[in-house]
Amino acid sequence: MSEQEFKSGFIALVGRPNVGKSTLLNKMIGEKIAIMSPKAQTTRNKIQGIYTTNEGQMVFMDTPGIHKPHNSLGDFMVKTAMSALREADMVWMLVNADQKRGVGDDFIIHRLKESNTPVYLIINKVDLINRAEVLDQIADYNTQMDFAEIFPVSALTGEGVPELLQFTMNHMSAGPQYYPADQITDHPERFIMSELIREKVLELTRQEVPHSVAVVIDKIEREDEEHLHVQATIVVERSSQKNIVIGKQGAMIKQIGIRARKDIERLLGDKIFLETWVKVEDRWRDKPQALQSYGYKEDSDI
Repeated sequence: MSEQEFKSGFIALVGRPNVGKSTLLNKMIGEKIAIMSPKAQTTRNKIQGIYTTNEGQMVFMDTPGIHKPHNSLGDFMVKTAMSALREADMVWMLVNADQKRGVGDDFIIHRLKESNTPVYLIINKVDLINRAEVLDQIADYNTQMDFAEIFPVSALTGEGVPELLQFTMNHMSAGPQYYPADQITDHPERFIMSELIREKVLELTRQEVPHSVAVVIDKIEREDEEHLHVQATIVVERSSQKNIVIGKQGAMIKQIGIRARKDIERLLGDKIFLETWVKVEDRWRDKPQALQSYGYKEDSDI
């Protein structure tokens, strides 16, 4: 049997906030590299996940949910999502199976029509509805755009995900292996650490805190062969938010640290001593210098 040519390509995951892009990415890669939260607009940067087999390599770009921005951080997130479309060989548009097509979906479809990139429609969360409702969704979206393919999946249970991956790999063009076979993301460990800490803040704090939070890793030092000392700063916009993140007698910040440490240790395979601080920076989401220093750097224009 002749040896098949190696295939590769870049795939952008786009969709409204909270359609399960990060959940699907983590399911495909088999590791948590993108944070997950029921709160919308959790992902802020393009997070690249790398899926490699003997056949080829697919590089996934998980983008921020496309929404109407209300501040400079929102502008950055939408620009980031749209710039991924130009870099991709293929686009997966994710929608929620249990929600009717809305204005946000129509806006994304309008933007995708301007691109020459093949678009797959991924109807996620099919575990929440019956087959007839899935067929109704497919019929409705087919009236809006000529999708290259439509896949009903459940990122949570994994239903349809192996078939989606294999079909996509089959339709990739011949290309180089961009990353080593054992590499699952192109983000440095500092970024993943900061995202895991931010995820715990999102999980544990009240509604007024989440979108105002940034996390910066200040220092990583090896204490001995088995232990790393990590210092991190959680940035919020108001003193009231700082009080919430710290909690009564430090109970909240302690819980955030305990949960984040477990995920970081699982990721790195090292024991972690995690030290966290909370800092207030008024309206940081509207300050270009603050956005840059907290890791929200624009790498391309729309």
